[in-house]
Amino acid sequence: MEIKWYILIVIIGSAVVTFLPRVIPLMVLSRLQLPEWGMRWLKYVPISVMAALVGQELLMKEGDLIPWTRNIELLAALPTFLVAVFTRSLLGTVVTGIAAMFVLRWLF
Repeated sequence: MEIKWYILIVIIGSAVVTFLPRVIPLMVLSRLQLPEWGMRWLKYVPISVMAALVGQELLMKEGDLIPWTRNIELLAALPTFLVAVFTRSLLGTVVTGIAAMFVLRWLF
């Protein structure tokens, strides 16, 4: 098997570009004591990112808003969201989402 050096360089470069943005903030922030307001603010970052990703996927297709009357993904997200809020169970949430999509695709 022949090794193509440019592919190896691209793989190593991708690893470095992926590794550095994760390690540098970790190294810097591990030596600092963040204020209480900063810690509270950081707690909202993961849920904000997830809401942005899920919201865009639920509400838009090919750059356009999907009318709610034809959006079965949004209809499936409603019971899924309720199960997630009330049970806090990842397995229950995933199963509910899959079942809701199955039923809605079968009906429509």
